Amino acid sequence: MTPAAPDPDGSDLLALQGGERRALDRLMARWERPLRGFLYRWTQNEADAADLAQETFVRVYRHCGRFRPGATFSTWMFQIALNLARDHDRRRKRRPTVALALVPEAGGEATPKSALADQERAAAVRAAIAGLPADLREAVLLFEYEDKSHAEIAAIAGVTPKAVETRLYRARAQLRQVLKRWLE
Repeated sequence: MTPAAPDPDGSDLLALQGGERRALDRLMARWERPLRGFLYRWTQNEADAADLAQETFVRVYRHCGRFRPGATFSTWMFQIALNLARDHDRRRKRRPTVALALVPEAGGEATPKSALADQERAAAVRAAIAGLPADLREAVLLFEYEDKSHAEIAAIAGVTPKAVETRLYRARAQLRQVLKRWLE
């Protein structure tokens, strides 16, 4: 049996706990892009996603001593980000704002007609996911976009893997209903 590969996240977190500030830079280099992607899909706003990602890393730095040995860094980090995203939603509901523009999905070479259809479909999917209740939205975003397992999502969301499975089932049913025009 071969020994397990060293976990760079765990090593960097231990270094951060030991006071090595460059360890945070390494963690950010590895995780900023996936984290911002998740937060963008949650907020539908690039500036909010960037702010929440930055705040997530601030909290990783401040609370690195709370990280439990044996835990997975990405699960812990996504828990922090999800809590911040939930708080952001609560604040936004108290003080709603209107987005001036949404960032279009990147696409390959296409005809203007097919490119427009792709943009409309992508916008419909983003809107449908954004319209899901928070618990269903977080399950979909973590599973479909962040490739997290049911067990990882359960740890991030503080629920059982069975609850994650149920949430994904319900989310898919709602998405099928809302997006039926695009599925035909």
